[in-house]
Amino acid sequence: MFNTVIWVYVALLMVGGLMGFFKGRSRISLISSLIFAAVLALVALNIFTPKYIAEIVVGFLFVFFAARFIRSKKVMPAGMMSVVSLVALILLFVAKS
Repeated sequence: MFNTVIWVYVALLMVGGLMGFFKGRSRISLISSLIFAAVLALVALNIFTPKYIAEIVVGFLFVFFAARFIRSKKVMPAGMMSVVSLVALILLFVAKS
């Protein structure tokens, strides 16, 4: 289940990065989503062996998206991704134990 949560989250990150690039011409959105998705994919593929790396990355993204949502009050994409990140973080903790 741990890897499944990571792969679903990676897919959502990639879709979000692509949407940010195509809709808003935001290269930083695409690049940052690729970097975070790559790190999470390496954890899911057991290339980065400590599983807590995924929890740290998803936790960081939760804080990032929640702060953006608080500043902008926009549900898309910051509000939605903060909720998705929180759910993914909880599922990662549950799957690990």
